[in-house]
Amino acid sequence: MEYEVRDLRLAEDGLGRIEWAARSMPVLNKIREKWQREKPLAGLRLAACLHVTSETANLMLTLKAGGAEVRLAASNPLSTQDEVAAALVKFEKIPVFAIKGEDQKSYYRHLEKALSHRPQVTMDDGADLVSTLHQKRAGWLPEIIGGTEETTTGVIRLRSMAENKVLGYPIIAVNDALTKHLFDNRYGTGQSTIDGILRCTNILLAGLTVVVCGYGWCGKGVATRARGAGARVIVCEVDPLKALEALMDGFQVKTLLEAAGEGDVFITVTGNKNVIRAEHFRKMKDGAIVANAGHFNVEIDLPSLRSLARNRRPLRPFVEEYRLAGGKRLFVLAEGRLINLSAAEGHPAMVMDMSFANQALSVLYLKQHGHKLEKRVYPVPEDIDREIARLKLESMGIKIDRLTTEQKKYLKGWQEGT
Repeated sequence: MEYEVRDLRLAEDGLGRIEWAARSMPVLNKIREKWQREKPLAGLRLAACLHVTSETANLMLTLKAGGAEVRLAASNPLSTQDEVAAALVKFEKIPVFAIKGEDQKSYYRHLEKALSHRPQVTMDDGADLVSTLHQKRAGWLPEIIGGTEETTTGVIRLRSMAENKVLGYPIIAVNDALTKHLFDNRYGTGQSTIDGILRCTNILLAGLTVVVCGYGWCGKGVATRARGAGARVIVCEVDPLKALEALMDGFQVKTLLEAAGEGDVFITVTGNKNVIRAEHFRKMKDGAIVANAGHFNVEIDLPSLRSLARNRRPLRPFVEEYRLAGGKRLFVLAEGRLINLSAAEGHPAMVMDMSFANQALSVLYLKQHGHKLEKRVYPVPEDIDREIARLKLESMGIKIDRLTTEQKKYLKGWQEGT
């Protein structure tokens, strides 16, 4: 079996991490138990490019239980948990191509390894797998039933491909499911981003000024958690509706150029390029910390910072000091990569349970209906979204009310008034 992981001797530790995560993933566990019996994905070849974590491992086990032939590569060079990668290879015989800290050449080689069994379905986190497939294996596109995408960044790229008529097969935007972005993006990203920053810096957030660039669902989570830790939070936005929402949620709203001289910690979470640029670095105070919670490291203009810096050096794991003219120091965390997975463990399993249940059920939907779909980006079917929410509540022992017959009739009618 082909694989590329750091060290198979780490597998025992990885197995424990996988089992620990499974305790908080009851929805995915229910799907796995059912699929173990029914094998609805029998014979399906699937290539996945995801963060190789203990939660992702439980998704891979679910797909394998359903009968799928799975290959997995990392979606970020710093997000792999080497113990988990080793456990999937040694104990589950799943081909994994991921090593924490791999260079760019290895990263793209691993993507091609994940694609080497000519998949019928792709599962992506940032759309690098889809992009590689279209650029280097375009002849395989007619064989592909469909794919799924986990992130805001990836969905943006895929919609661009669809609009430009170059997308070769249908994609389900798992990121846009309500049980994904309302919970994973807001609560998962919010908590895990702060967790990553604190782990690698050991700073006290209380009393500091935190500047959050972007107020989408992820930005809302980060801003809320930073305020909860006692920080003064400034939100920077380009969308007037989101800026207004941030203001009414009680945050200060400023341009990034205005906020640059006030912030102690800067966090980008936009999905866009060069959000923090040279003009912002110049205005930042000595000792400012810069981190990224978006999928790719392009949100911080690191080439510009390097050109401004007289020298740079690592101070501790995932903390690099850039010393500018005049002696000002700026600190970049995790090379500008996804801070919550580079310096911490990513989202808690409880929220990834819903995200990965969406992934699993969307793959089944593609197997059953993919041949009828056009080459564009689709939402997760609403009945899948609602079923996942129902199962999550059930697993927590929570019951909710149901509409009465009279209420259903009233909602469908128009004759009754005051």
